[in-house]
Amino acid sequence: MTPQRPEDRPRVVLGVSGGIAAYKACEVLRRLTESGHSVRVVPTESALRFVGAATFEALSGQPVTTGVFTDVEQVPHVRLGQEADLVVVAPATADLMARAAHGQADDLLTSTLLTARCPVLMAPAMHTEMWEHPATRDNVATLRGHGVTVAEPDSGRLTGADTGKGRLPDPAEITDIARLLLAAPGALPRDLEGRRVVVSAGGTREPLDPVRYLGNRSSGRQGYALARVAAQRGAQVTLVTAHTVDLVDPAGVRVVRVGTADELRTAMLAESDGADAVVMAAAVADFRPVEHTEHKIKKSDRDPDPVALTRNPDVLAELVEARADGKLDAALLVGFAAETGDADTTVLDHGRAKLARKGCELLVVNAVGEGQAFEVEDNAGWLLGVDGTEQPIPYGAKAVLASTLWDAVSGQLNGK
Repeated sequence: MTPQRPEDRPRVVLGVSGGIAAYKACEVLRRLTESGHSVRVVPTESALRFVGAATFEALSGQPVTTGVFTDVEQVPHVRLGQEADLVVVAPATADLMARAAHGQADDLLTSTLLTARCPVLMAPAMHTEMWEHPATRDNVATLRGHGVTVAEPDSGRLTGADTGKGRLPDPAEITDIARLLLAAPGALPRDLEGRRVVVSAGGTREPLDPVRYLGNRSSGRQGYALARVAAQRGAQVTLVTAHTVDLVDPAGVRVVRVGTADELRTAMLAESDGADAVVMAAAVADFRPVEHTEHKIKKSDRDPDPVALTRNPDVLAELVEARADGKLDAALLVGFAAETGDADTTVLDHGRAKLARKGCELLVVNAVGEGQAFEVEDNAGWLLGVDGTEQPIPYGAKAVLASTLWDAVSGQLNGK
């Protein structure tokens, strides 16, 4: 494969403001550069008190300046914003957001923000009291009104012994959101504010003995992407997650952990009542062993008896049935179907039949195969509606598929 030329790579400006979380910008920078982006770091003077310019220059391969009077002949305070495909500010302190909200341009970073006509992502980081202060909330609303994506901060350990909301989202999450905005600049409108959604993710594990289980290849990435995108679009999100592979919990999302299909069923029935939308993205094992032995089955034992299996509950079907019986108040139910075609029936035909059988409003159909659906970063498929609509979803990041699904959900919830 021919290496991508520097001029062909997506151009990202990474702004870094002066908070203790500035050191995490180095990981954001590394992830962006290693995924093929050309990144120019623009720190504030305060940020350089936490991380030196030499570190940013070494990681980005580009010069680092803070003021507008360096390389004046190149007019960097205008050019950087004009030429960028994306501007990311991580961390975005309360001070930086206040200056940006009011159009100040007293350094290179705020000047770049004023001239940028590309998507702008700000990842806040500050103490809880600062995040919750009315002035900060007003500034966030102003920035969002100007089209800036202000990410929901995480909750957890802050500076010192403090704990609460205001922690910088994980660098992996910031990078995922950045990739989403590069691929689909309008992917994160605040159209789910005031909505409560429930998403399931991961693969259930059905124990055979204390060591072994029946499971599947689900990594949980698609469900996590759905939860992350919904939270960034303003929803109150609960993520019911079975087994996943090294995934960071999405910022601003309540996480409920389960193991087996029965545990997932119980959690989904409890969490879904009163939800505006429920998305069943988890890969629920279809069968479980009838018996769970108390000790490990040894290879030295006599030939073991065949493992008897019994069918697991169909969680989505139970949600649909509970709603029909008036036992569950949920506005919109969405399913996922991982399918393979055969000699007589295509993947899409299988999906159409499953939508009719399940009784949900929307169904995402994925074709399973080498490098598709499971254990990969990207996905593709079709979004089927009970009204007969069929929308192809081209191959791309799972966050893009998530955004496409939430577009459809938002449209139905808001009567569009």
